[in-house]
Amino acid sequence: MIVGIMEVEFRIEDSRSLKDKRRVVKSLINRTRNNFNVSISEIDSNDMLNLATIGLSFVSNSSRFADKTFDKVIAFWENNFDIEIINLRRNFL
Repeated sequence: MIVGIMEVEFRIEDSRSLKDKRRVVKSLINRTRNNFNVSISEIDSNDMLNLATIGLSFVSNSSRFADKTFDKVIAFWENNFDIEIINLRRNFL
């Protein structure tokens, strides 16, 4: 069993308030959970207006499959949300 863990820090381009940020982050989390069946949550930068840090985890029988799933998640975010990824960390256990 392989557990993939990814932490992503990103900037939300058009966020002018915490309400704007929460709308984007909530949509990103819900759509990612529904499309990719990963565990996902906002883990840091909660009170920052245009920064968010999201944590994801995924269980698989192959580290290659988990890595490809994370690649698909990142591509999905870049194509569907107005965000700029600042930092990305992946680990496999």
